[in-house]
Amino acid sequence: MEPEQFREVFQRLEQEVQKVIVGHDDLIRKVLIAFFAGGHVLLEGVPGLGKTLLVKSLSRALGMSFKRIQFTPDLMPSDIVGTEVLTEVNGRREFQFKQGPIFAHVVLADEINRATPKTQSAVLEAMEERQVTVFGESHILTSPFIVLATQNPIELEGTYPLPEAQLDRFFFKLLVTPPGPAELREILKRTTGTESGEVAKVLPEDDAGTVNEMKQLLRQVMIAPPIEDYVVRLAHATQAEAQNGGPQSSFKQYIRFGSSPRGAQSMILGAKGNALAEGRVHVSYEDVEKIVFPALRHRIILNFQAEAENISADQVLAEVLKRVPRN
Repeated sequence: MEPEQFREVFQRLEQEVQKVIVGHDDLIRKVLIAFFAGGHVLLEGVPGLGKTLLVKSLSRALGMSFKRIQFTPDLMPSDIVGTEVLTEVNGRREFQFKQGPIFAHVVLADEINRATPKTQSAVLEAMEERQVTVFGESHILTSPFIVLATQNPIELEGTYPLPEAQLDRFFFKLLVTPPGPAELREILKRTTGTESGEVAKVLPEDDAGTVNEMKQLLRQVMIAPPIEDYVVRLAHATQAEAQNGGPQSSFKQYIRFGSSPRGAQSMILGAKGNALAEGRVHVSYEDVEKIVFPALRHRIILNFQAEAENISADQVLAEVLKRVPRN
């Protein structure tokens, strides 16, 4: 596949999803970048902002199978991965594996933080290993495979915060913000009138071949050593003072633990995807800077001082970008 073909398919996917999702063009692009980079996405936002509709529209445009899992405190791991069912075949009784909803190309994990840690751990293996284990037997998941998880930041009653190890498995964490007046007017026009946008399939049904070609092309995008060094410096700058032994600075005093190596990997792959989406086969400094926030905001653990002073991970990352020079 040529870069021009990648950009054409990518833009058509964006345009189809934009038919039903208003005012979240950057969010749509980041989700698509994560998909072609082979990562998973955590969507955070209050109810009613179109997170579920975004995921459904994306799966339809891609022509991929879609399953939704509504996470609740009573959800069990077997409800997600599947279980062995006793069936009768040719007069003999035997156990057969019945697949759970995790066996789909695009999986919506709705309100993932409402499930217990035991159930969350079942999703962890699927996200990282692309397989599930039931009664000691491994079952490979469909490919391509992406988990788009949502969580509500304002609802704390009856929720179980995602463990840091599972947060680190997410390629991006994207914040879904409320629409502005003009966007809300357009939403009302589309949803309360007679006209309604319908997403068309850009790729043929279950066209894994084209998707795999696009994923391979993304990894072939060139990144110059100075830009690679810039990514390393950005990731290292998030390390707490206790970890690197340096003098205290204005932003590091708020960091308890910094980004893992996965953060740097996400920055590079995300920057490569952004470059291809803009029609380039090389990564620029601007590509990296556009990816820093979604790639690192969930990988930085802040301390009690940051919480007391109401300092967010995005504020810390903004300071990191100011302090770390390009060269």
